[in-house]
Amino acid sequence: MRLSTRGEYASRAMLELAARYGQGPVPIRIISLAQAIPQPFLEQILLLLKRAGYVKSKKGPAGGYYLSRPPATINVAEVIRVMDGPLAPINCVSVMEHEPCPLEERCGLKWLWKEVRDMVAAHLEKTTFEDVLNRQQRLNRQALKGGRR
Repeated sequence: MRLSTRGEYASRAMLELAARYGQGPVPIRIISLAQAIPQPFLEQILLLLKRAGYVKSKKGPAGGYYLSRPPATINVAEVIRVMDGPLAPINCVSVMEHEPCPLEERCGLKWLWKEVRDMVAAHLEKTTFEDVLNRQQRLNRQALKGGRR
């Protein structure tokens, strides 16, 4: 699996929205500044996330974007797949975009790529944006404690 810039930015935007979940719509410029994502690129990403049903938007002066459901119910794998496609490192082991290979039946590496796919998918599927947010908040608290010495 290779995470594209689009996948990375989508994950960061989702994390920012998770941190502000329940606080109403978040203006795109706030997400852009908080996560260091160029605003034009962020607009495209949020549109894709909206089409996929992960975010909603509200127009107007108090408008912006917000998660369509709680961050504990959205796993990281879902968002990565929307942005970057399958999690498989190579197409011969992809569930979604399998492409046959002439060596497929006798390839000694296929089992390795399948195991890598399964491990990555399992980890990302069990990790929600609430999990990532909780870890980030713990790291921020630790950094603050370390800075007070």
